[in-house]
Amino acid sequence: MTATQPAPSVTEAGRDARVAVVVITHQRRDEVLLALSRLRALPEQPHVVVVDNGSTDGTAAAIAERFPEVELVASPENLGAIGRNVGVARVDTPYVAFCDDDTWWDPGSLRTAADVLDAHPRLAVVTARILVEPGGREDPIVPELRDSPVRGADWLPGPALGSFLAGASVLRREAFTEVGGFSERLWLGGEEELMAGDLATAGWELCYLPELTVHHQASTARDPHKRRRDGIRNTLWTTWLRRPLRPALRRTGHLLRTVPRDRLSVLGVLDALRGAPWVLRERRVLPPHAEARFAALEHAQRTSTARRYVS
Repeated sequence: MTATQPAPSVTEAGRDARVAVVVITHQRRDEVLLALSRLRALPEQPHVVVVDNGSTDGTAAAIAERFPEVELVASPENLGAIGRNVGVARVDTPYVAFCDDDTWWDPGSLRTAADVLDAHPRLAVVTARILVEPGGREDPIVPELRDSPVRGADWLPGPALGSFLAGASVLRREAFTEVGGFSERLWLGGEEELMAGDLATAGWELCYLPELTVHHQASTARDPHKRRRDGIRNTLWTTWLRRPLRPALRRTGHLLRTVPRDRLSVLGVLDALRGAPWVLRERRVLPPHAEARFAALEHAQRTSTARRYVS
């Protein structure tokens, strides 16, 4: 679909044919089953694609049995964020909402997102307010989204963003495919920042939309040490791939000064350095209008309580 073509509308039965949902999961059978039950109960009745990233706990079989209407892709290996690329390739809706196996969308949020994206054809991403469960308190990242210092187009329906959080966002499929989806190199962990820079380079806008709500009850079935190691590596790679020399050096220096001084941080930095040859080959510096968005975020990144590399 191009930006000038009308999006499919809501059906008579109430199903919103404009939005599909892509879920990636790995070794979280019970949690993804609960997530799917919540998705199937939404009034929008979205088509759901689940990419099971090589689980060995019976996840795929349980989904097939409990939710035969869900489109299941059982990958033999853990694709990380690339599983989302696989899921997006399976849908033909103009908009795609991402949902992790430990998150869920409020009823009506997907329809609201589709309405806003319909009304703003150069808007690529809308990111929701995130409530941490149990308790329903705002995630610490929400004030940073709400008070974003990024300057975007004056027609934006919410604060402009420099990046986004995949599990709390609805994307325009056309924009996602135009920039090639998530990078295979980064695998998982902060992979959104690289895509956000490429979207901005291509002239797309991103914004925070508080009318949308996502709930997040962080899974305990995760490897926080691997997430931190990969997060350090991916932050450095994204910085070296896209930022001009001085900002890249500045952010690299800040990260090296502020990460925990332990073996895990050293391994993350070494992982990044091992990738230096391909980073240099594929480096494409952001144009000024896109770089301005990342420059505007530097103070927030230095002072944020929600962006720390801890495990």
